[in-house]
Amino acid sequence: MARDEKLEKLRQVPLFAHLGKRETERLGMLADELEVPDGQVLTRQGASGGEFFIVLDGKVAIEKDGQQIATMNAGDFLGEISLIDGKPRTATARADGDARLLVIGRAPFHELMDEFPSVRVAVLQALAERVRSHEPSPAH
Repeated sequence: MARDEKLEKLRQVPLFAHLGKRETERLGMLADELEVPDGQVLTRQGASGGEFFIVLDGKVAIEKDGQQIATMNAGDFLGEISLIDGKPRTATARADGDARLLVIGRAPFHELMDEFPSVRVAVLQALAERVRSHEPSPAH
């Protein structure tokens, strides 16, 4: 992928849409492009994890305890929970058809969040939204 195309894709990811040019360029330097075939496992529930993934094209199925619980599409991201808490993966992620992703390793992910606090805030807000979406609804 050409550098300009990579940066344009990053700007389309809601998590990073608020970033300025400098932050987006830095993110582009830290992220590697990855093309994965249908069915390739990206993360395995219970395994240790060291990568953060951003879906550029295609779909990624998220499975917990053998049941599909979500589908990630272009612009979505996954893998942040293990990078934040250092604990095993909470779900298995598998390419649902051929997919193209950006991947950021543990050290660059933390470097990015340290360098740009707005990225840390955006990741934590997205994480909080995911936690809330899995809470039972209050009784009325």
